[in-house]
Amino acid sequence: MNALLDLVAIAAVVGATVLIGAYGLRISRTTSDFFVASRTVRPVWNASAISGEYLSAGTFLGLSGLVLLSGAEGFWFPIGYAAGYLLVLLFVAAPLRRSGAYTIPDFIEARLESRASRRVTSAACLLIGWLYIVPQLHGAGITLQVVADVPPWVGAVLVAVLVAAAAAAGGMRAITYVQAFQYWLKLTALLVPAVLIVFAVSGGAREIDPLVVFPAEAGPSGLDAYAAGSLLLALLLGTMGLPHVLVRFYTSPTGGSARRTTVLVIVMVSAFYAVSSVIGLLARVVAPDLAQPGIADTVALVLPARVFPGLAGELLTALVVAGAFAAFLATSAGLTVSLAGVISQDVFSGSVRSFRLSAVLVALVPLAIALLTQPAGLVASVGVVFVFAASALSPVLLLSIWWSRLTARGAVAGMVTGAVACGLAFVVHAAVGGVGVAAPLLAQPAAWTIPLATAVTVVVSLTDRAGAPVRAADYLARLHTPGRG
Repeated sequence: MNALLDLVAIAAVVGATVLIGAYGLRISRTTSDFFVASRTVRPVWNASAISGEYLSAGTFLGLSGLVLLSGAEGFWFPIGYAAGYLLVLLFVAAPLRRSGAYTIPDFIEARLESRASRRVTSAACLLIGWLYIVPQLHGAGITLQVVADVPPWVGAVLVAVLVAAAAAAGGMRAITYVQAFQYWLKLTALLVPAVLIVFAVSGGAREIDPLVVFPAEAGPSGLDAYAAGSLLLALLLGTMGLPHVLVRFYTSPTGGSARRTTVLVIVMVSAFYAVSSVIGLLARVVAPDLAQPGIADTVALVLPARVFPGLAGELLTALVVAGAFAAFLATSAGLTVSLAGVISQDVFSGSVRSFRLSAVLVALVPLAIALLTQPAGLVASVGVVFVFAASALSPVLLLSIWWSRLTARGAVAGMVTGAVACGLAFVVHAAVGGVGVAAPLLAQPAAWTIPLATAVTVVVSLTDRAGAPVRAADYLARLHTPGRG
């Protein structure tokens, strides 16, 4: 590796981020600009921005590392990540846009006419967002440590400062342009090395042995049916519980535009996942020695120089480093903007000034957590967030859109049950380890925490003497009428 080239690549990404953000700042004037980009983002731009923030450190670095470690078993993550948008397309995108809300807590309060349900939703959104930002900061630390041999905290602090400044300066409108640019940079940063490495491997002395790339023990015959099914359920439903994903649909001009945006997102993220998975498969042939926990996440950074010694490999590595930093910045920025909107609306006055203050506060919490913790596997860390979101938020969100008898007490009970059950499962698993028949249930709890949260929500709603809001039917009619947004 060439540390100078890598640092120049990082500086270029940072510079481009600042310049694009400055352009967004120039046209960000109103409160609506800061919260939802005045609902004027067209499908191609919005899809690029959503893909940019969705493809996080766990995807850019962690997915190729997971495929290197686990082979075909690692494909469950990209399948679940991409397929989750099919559920968003079918059940969530257009109704959320037609609600006219700024944030998910806004929507829940309007739907259930309850401040208590709003507060619980806000707490869930903040927890999900902070848990998601931490792996991005860890990933930034890993990247700078690998390419420049600096302490991991430097990368974490750099990303936190940049995203706080960008979000506070220009809000959603500025971040939209930044994230759209960063998606195409990330795709290019992995696609170019992947194509060149494929040609180098297939035309050289190394022959690709299918048994090396797809060993039988890592294929379908070696799968744990419960673990795979539970993981896939968490990834499918977890997507619609991510606040930074959902808030972007509020920026679409209409409900139909939100649906078209979602279709484009499925195409874009699927293309990226295919490229990232190819990097992991190539590493099983070229760099099997990197298949170690804690090291595998660096494979996308190390592989180009392994295959192309000299300047060519150094330039490709610099390109990958640029894409990696774009991943950390895009996801962290999207999360910061969405959470700043929640805090600004719930704690402060909902003004532009309070949004900017909230953006800084939002970035400080995950930075403190990242500095006090050691990075685990990036994909695994992000997977935990998906399980939590699918358990705590997704059932209530779906029922609030599609079930008229949902009550505020039912929603609160369901969110608390899902969050507590999921949290206890992970805490007990971390304390006890993988021993006993309950180990799979604790390691991958989505298969029982999601039905539990849904059942509690339904039962409490049906037995709630206060009943559903009087205007629930009218509100649902608004959500499902195409001509109304």
